[in-house]
Amino acid sequence: MPSDNHIKAAFSLIEDKTKILGLTIGIHENVQPGTRISRNEAQELPKLSFAGASPTTTYLIVSLDIDAPFPAFAILSPILHWIQSDVKVTSDATLKLDQPFVADYLSPAPPPISAPHRYLFFLYEQPEGFDFTAYAPAGGNNVSILNRIRYDLDAWAEEIELGPPVAFNYFTCN
Repeated sequence: MPSDNHIKAAFSLIEDKTKILGLTIGIHENVQPGTRISRNEAQELPKLSFAGASPTTTYLIVSLDIDAPFPAFAILSPILHWIQSDVKVTSDATLKLDQPFVADYLSPAPPPISAPHRYLFFLYEQPEGFDFTAYAPAGGNNVSILNRIRYDLDAWAEEIELGPPVAFNYFTCN
């Protein structure tokens, strides 16, 4: 599976409660790692927060589904669900998303017959000089599904000189 290094590093972060990314989606507030959320309840863009965020740092968010099309047969994984750059933190630790996306948010849509998929949310310090326009589709268009399948986060992270994740969370959905 592509992106194995960043995924392993991210899962190790949740052992430290201070590294869990605050996640609210739909009616679910303060989602704990692994919480099960129905597909219908997970359609909205999530609200994220991180108490350990610095007001002087710019962050980048990445979201992946690592179980497509089925957890036992994840040949299409990971699927890129979202990249948001130029994220700042507000005084209440909420992550402010007021810039254009790099990859638009794709809400969860596991096949109806599938076991739950894991939807991961990574928070990174954005590399200095990162220019989202070099990676985002022209004109603010949505990213095609073909550019999301088997997304290699490790290769992209190396290309843009992205460090390790600073916070992480995930939910399961079917």
